[in-house]
This record gives sequence, C-alpha cells and structure tokens, in this order.
Amino acid sequence: MACSWLEIRPYYVKTNRQGAILMKNTYLTSYFPLLSILLFSLSLAIGVEIPLLAFLKKTGVYDGMLGFFSESGVKLSLLALLVVLFFMVFAALKIVADTINELSLLFFSMETDGESLKKVRTGPMIFMAGAAVSLLSFQNVVIIGGIFILTALIYFIYFVYKVSSALSSSGLIGMIFFQVLSWSFLILGVVYLAIKVYNSIMASLPV
Repeated sequence: MACSWLEIRPYYVKTNRQGAILMKNTYLTSYFPLLSILLFSLSLAIGVEIPLLAFLKKTGVYDGMLGFFSESGVKLSLLALLVVLFFMVFAALKIVADTINELSLLFFSMETDGESLKKVRTGPMIFMAGAAVSLLSFQNVVIIGGIFILTALIYFIYFVYKVSSALSSSGLIGMIFFQVLSWSFLILGVVYLAIKVYNSIMASLPV
C-alpha cells in the first residue's frame, strides 16, 4: 500500500492512499514507567496508611499529631510521605532492573545495535496495566505485592520472548540464569541487612 510521510514535530503523521491518518511515535509510551511508579506508590501508600493510622492511634502518637495538624492534614501528610518513600524504592528498582537487563544483553546478545532494546519499548505497558489493577486492591498490601510480583514476572517473560531472536540457545539460558541470580542476590542481601538492623534495634531496647 502506497503511503506518504509528513513530519510534524513531535509526531510523525502517516497517510495511506485512502487519506487515513495513522499516528506513529516511538516515544509515545516514554512516560509509562513514571506513571506506573506513581500508581504503584499511591496504591501501596494507601494500603500502608490504614494500619499505620491504627498503630499511631493505639500508641497515642496520633492524638499528639492532632495538636499540629487537622485530622485530614495528618492523613494527607502521611499519605504524601508514604508516596514519596515508595516512589524512591520503585525508582531505585527501575534503575537496577534496566541495568540488569542491559548487562544481560551485553553479555549474551549477538547483536550490538540496540535493536533488542527497541523491541521491548512497549514493555512498560505491562507495568502500567499492573499498576492500574493495584489501585483496585489498595486496602490489601499483600494483594498489591502479589500484583507487582506477577506483573514483574509477566514482563520478564515478555522481555525474554522479545530478545530471544538475538540470542543463541546457550545465550538464552545464560541470560535467564544471570537475571535470576542477580535478583536473588539483591533480594537476599536486602533481607539479610533488614534482619541485621532489626535484631540490633531489638537488642538495644531495654528489657
């Protein structure tokens, strides 16, 4: 089918023989990672805020906070603080994930032009969908965590499928092992440090 191209920044407008206009922009989904992080952060913040408020009321801290803020002010302040906290965590995970993905391609991919990365540009749509679903379960942190893990697993399968054409059989196996081992060491390291810090805090408390 004969087509003509017209460049209208920042979009490319493609018209076919019948005059229909098709929009094509490689960077159309560039904001999806940020939006996904914000939605996941918001859903987790709302889910954590509910038991946190109950804990603060039980310990009497909440009544003291009402001396400085109104009831709605306390809730909004806690929500904003939790959103920022989870945003930083997810942003760090995004950086680590991108690094691990590109390192795995560096070590095991047979192409060097970055075509594999172009193939997975629509991958953030998976996290976008998962983040949207997580908002429906914001009152259960366990469900939100499960949605995030399931979304990450689906993205991993999508990533492997998209880049598999540039990998040999041994390269594919090597990349999968590299990804699994990298995330396993990272998660186990964080859990180990968290346990050590928790034990040191509990040991320092007066009996």
